[in-house]
Amino acid sequence: MKFEVTILGSSSATPVFNRNPTAQLLNCNEKIYLIDCGEGTQHQLIRFGLKASKIDAAFISHLHGDHYFGLIGLLSTMHLNGRIKPFRIFGPAPLKEILEMQFKYSDTVLRYEIEFTATTADVPEVIFENGDMTVETIVLNHRIPTTGFKFTEKKRQRKLLSEKLEADQIPVEYYPLLKRGLNLELPGGKLIVNADYTRDSEEPKSYCYCSDTLADGSYLDSLRDCTMLYHEATFLDELLDRANMTHHTTALQAAQIAKTVGAGKLLIGHFSSRYKTLIPLLEEALTVFENTELAIEGNTYAI
Repeated sequence: MKFEVTILGSSSATPVFNRNPTAQLLNCNEKIYLIDCGEGTQHQLIRFGLKASKIDAAFISHLHGDHYFGLIGLLSTMHLNGRIKPFRIFGPAPLKEILEMQFKYSDTVLRYEIEFTATTADVPEVIFENGDMTVETIVLNHRIPTTGFKFTEKKRQRKLLSEKLEADQIPVEYYPLLKRGLNLELPGGKLIVNADYTRDSEEPKSYCYCSDTLADGSYLDSLRDCTMLYHEATFLDELLDRANMTHHTTALQAAQIAKTVGAGKLLIGHFSSRYKTLIPLLEEALTVFENTELAIEGNTYAI
């Protein structure tokens, strides 16, 4: 099953040095989800050859503009392009009012329905679930109510050993039952032991997205053993006081968090406009957590 994330925006606060405010696309089994939607997200979709029409839902972490100012434009363009499929939005409750006011005063009546689910920044909760994955909020500590999101694959059915099934002439009508892990008895009494004809599927993977937060350790339990962790790394650690004052995280702290929670891989992003080159941020994180990469716009990372 495909499970990957494409970076559309990696800058904090403002567009700068050809970097754009935060936005990501998550592909889970060819279902596409938008994570935050900073200014310019539409342009980034076009730039990288990605279709807005394929996006099923948006997850908005908080109401600082660099994380949602692109949303109204994206919704409007989908309307103009004739979208009729409902669009789901998960985000802070006031976002619904903001969108309704913008549509009201632009005299816009969307061709499609927006299904809005309000998130809360009090306790982690499951906000979405389908046959492929579950999504749970991560309660972060920023200057306004903020949540991250944990996307976790569902456990897949067992894998069939096709060659052995064919060699032993097991009827195909029994395959769905074998995928479910059942032992079978064929007409005539022959016992089919599931373990002889199947193998277990891969363990579910998870992607944790931590947008803006003070690195206070309060949310670590939500990140334990994630396959990939995206964590903001706005500043180098020499600006730790600035990070604390603005409720942000340094590259060194992001790496320490990844190491503490046992993450498989770390992506760092949300870079301050003061950094024209990002190599120092990467180098700082690598001193603590070896499997770290920069969140580079246009790059797709397999989870």
